Amino acid sequence: MTNNNKPILKVSNLKTHFDVTKGIFQPKQIVKAVDGVSFEVYENETFGLVGESGCGKSTLGRTIVKLYEPVEGEIEFEGKPIKGLKGAELKKFRKDMQMIFQDPYASLNPRMTVGEIIKEPMVIHNIYKTDKEREERVVELLKIVGLKPDHIQRYPAEFSGGQRQRIGIARALAVNPKFIVCDEPISALDVSIQAQVINLLKNIQKEMGLSYLFIAHDLSMVKHISDRIGVMYLGHMMEVGPSNDVYHRPLHPYTVALLSAIPIPDPDIAKAKQRIVLEGEIPSPINTPEGCPFASRCPKATARCSQETPKPIQVGNRLVSCFLYEK
Repeated sequence: MTNNNKPILKVSNLKTHFDVTKGIFQPKQIVKAVDGVSFEVYENETFGLVGESGCGKSTLGRTIVKLYEPVEGEIEFEGKPIKGLKGAELKKFRKDMQMIFQDPYASLNPRMTVGEIIKEPMVIHNIYKTDKEREERVVELLKIVGLKPDHIQRYPAEFSGGQRQRIGIARALAVNPKFIVCDEPISALDVSIQAQVINLLKNIQKEMGLSYLFIAHDLSMVKHISDRIGVMYLGHMMEVGPSNDVYHRPLHPYTVALLSAIPIPDPDIAKAKQRIVLEGEIPSPINTPEGCPFASRCPKATARCSQETPKPIQVGNRLVSCFLYEK
């Protein structure tokens, strides 16, 4: 897959595992939340990441921003590995790489005013020399995200969910980042507000030249904002490709099933559409079986799928982890 821009983020064979063993005499139990994921995000691009709940999307996002440490693999930001960053280098990385969290209420300090919440990152990173300059920037950011300047003295509890998410976006923008991980930023919002937040993020990206990793489980919404889409299942990347191609011509059997579940507002078209109901057991992320993680539910699985893990195969402008596309 070619892109004229440079990769701002490169993830190679990333693995994030958690030890969930319950006692010292119990057998070791490891949750493989992210298990060998590789992809790139280019400058000024939105890379959408989709999959069912529990597939490892949010863990991947949090590992990229260094909230979790991977057990294996490499993350490069602007051509430099982020592993082992300390002191001034780590602080610079934190400034350039920001995150918008899923729950806009839980991620905002209820004891701080909106002005204090947005101003805090500026103080930490020594942005702007005087408090007056910071106040002016806070007002400017509130206008950018569609809030009023007089909201500066209010507390998070005085706002709706959509407004709180806008505050979270303003806080992320306060340090002039280059890359933002959007961890399901619209899933807690009403449908009427979701489109507003998506359009806001697109406008901000255009104005500021940002790159996004946009995590969500709603494929139709991800298609609307993303340039390319990655489809995850049980810690693995199943398919990566341009947004329109993945949405209209899915290759991996899991992507096909995922798209078939999207509700259609027109009842006549919805009746004619055939939904693929996946059967079989969902493997536990603790004791993941050998072979393809989707093999137990895949309608096209063969004996080989249960024995070998497929590697990503280039199919046109896409990467697909499936033996069906081997030449």
